Amino acid sequence: MMKFSKVNKYLLGGIIFGFCFCNVGCAQRNVTSSDNSSASSGIRVNPVDFTYAAEHTINAVIHISAEMQQKSSLFDLFFQDPFLNFFGQPQTRVYQAYGSGVILSSDGYIITNNHVVEGATKIKVTLNDKRTFEATIVGTDEKNDLALLKVEAKNLHNIKYGNSDDVKLGEWVLAVGNPYNLTSTVTAGIVSAKARNLNILGGNTSVSSFIQTDAAVNSGNSGGALVNTAGELIGINAAIASNTGSFAGYSFAIPVNIVKKVVDDLMKYGRVQRVYFGASFSEMDGSKAENLHLTSAKGIQVFKIEANKSADNAGIKEGDILLSINKHEVNSFSELKEILDQHIPGDVIVCKIIREQKELEIKVTLKNIIGTTDIIRKGDKVALQKLGIEVEPISDHIKARYRVNNGLRITKIKDGLLKAAGVQNDFVITVIDKRSVATENDIERILEDKEGIIRIEGFYPNGYVYGYNIIM
Repeated sequence: MMKFSKVNKYLLGGIIFGFCFCNVGCAQRNVTSSDNSSASSGIRVNPVDFTYAAEHTINAVIHISAEMQQKSSLFDLFFQDPFLNFFGQPQTRVYQAYGSGVILSSDGYIITNNHVVEGATKIKVTLNDKRTFEATIVGTDEKNDLALLKVEAKNLHNIKYGNSDDVKLGEWVLAVGNPYNLTSTVTAGIVSAKARNLNILGGNTSVSSFIQTDAAVNSGNSGGALVNTAGELIGINAAIASNTGSFAGYSFAIPVNIVKKVVDDLMKYGRVQRVYFGASFSEMDGSKAENLHLTSAKGIQVFKIEANKSADNAGIKEGDILLSINKHEVNSFSELKEILDQHIPGDVIVCKIIREQKELEIKVTLKNIIGTTDIIRKGDKVALQKLGIEVEPISDHIKARYRVNNGLRITKIKDGLLKAAGVQNDFVITVIDKRSVATENDIERILEDKEGIIRIEGFYPNGYVYGYNIIM
């Protein structure tokens, strides 16, 4: 097995994914019963034709130029910030990031990777016919590394959705985009793996079910389209496996069924809806199946149940083996997550399990992160509720006095995670998980659906800098 020493997690730097579309002719064989050698010589294979897919998708893939601003660091006290000018004011550097996007509707909705536009102050979109538009961000999904944009235009050439559940290993696909700022680039390959679980996007992302292909993808392809030979979108290109930063054999795309769900959520609710099964799993192998007296190693086994969560309330128990959800086989955690990512709170799924060597079907009502079936909408203060605080932005006077660019002062602390950690009123939060905090929305965005340990940093009015580790 080839092992990559380094993964290029973001495909920025002026390159957009090249679309490759493939139409494969049917292979025909003329075989005689008496001569096996004639079987191979009788094979007739029509040449592969990618033109239909390319022609029907190239105009739906666009180039994105995102203008970013990099400010001086937040906590460089004592004039140690190299970006402070003569008067002690923080300076800003402007730089450009490039990527690709896919037009989803004729009225200007565009999907791309979140890392292409994250932090952008200005986004310019260039169509294949060279028309340019300024784009606004409708919503983002950091966990799945997706962002929905909108341009004010009509009658645009949009792509058609495919179904990533129907994608087959060995199927021809095309990657379309703008690598190295080379517009309208198309490359071809095959699907080499599905539900590939890789921790390659870093940050706050958690994509764990990629479509893996060998279509050539390079820097700037981020946000471009992966399409089938019918010209249908089956994935959004997001990353490559490489020890050089350039294409080295494999690239990875976010499945379109997840993309469709994220887009629908952002348009309907302004926020991506997530469900929590409330169980931890281990994957099966031959040895484990033999010990459990099973005839196969299919499924994943529950080894921990969280109290009062979806699985617990439905009656799923530790030791159960989950075989399928809604008749879709589940043999890995990445397959489970891909299925769950397509649901919203309140959905009921049918789980087929093995318990004590007997197959059972159990209906599970899926819940959100706070344990209800409610839709969590844009503007709902879920993170602040969990932290147990009320906050307000710090004044310019406080910024100047403590030489910081941002911060939120805690005006009221209630029962919650911060009070339990010993945080007091008037603490100014400046950074959460190494990311600047200036508004309530920043806290919500950073902590949206966050699980595990987070680091909250800031200072008290006496000038002392503190950091707290909180378990979400």
